[in-house]
Amino acid sequence: QVQLVESGGGLVQPGGSLTLSCVASGDIFRIYEMGWYRQAPGKQRELVASTTGGGTTAVVDSVKGRFTVARSNLKKTVLQMNSLDPEDTAVYYCKAVIVKLGDALAHSEYWGQGTQVTVSS
Repeated sequence: QVQLVESGGGLVQPGGSLTLSCVASGDIFRIYEMGWYRQAPGKQRELVASTTGGGTTAVVDSVKGRFTVARSNLKKTVLQMNSLDPEDTAVYYCKAVIVKLGDALAHSEYWGQGTQVTVSS
């Protein structure tokens, strides 16, 4: 019953901005980490940004200075994307490592359905 839902994708012109959100819901005991991946057409899925419950955040070098990531609460992460480039066009996925209620000694990896980001003039 655990779900991750992304929102905020869309069409934006080069140089524009978008804010992506991911919210976890369901029978959740704890979320160890939440992060963002993206997959461009014809490319493999790649890491973009990550967060931990302890407050650590990081983005990959290719988006550093343009993207920032934060945990707005324990079940939500926000990816702020500025100065977007056509190379950023991809489906963006949220991933979380979650401990479920009733299974507190185990953790599992969950993925959202993805949200399309298209950067084009």
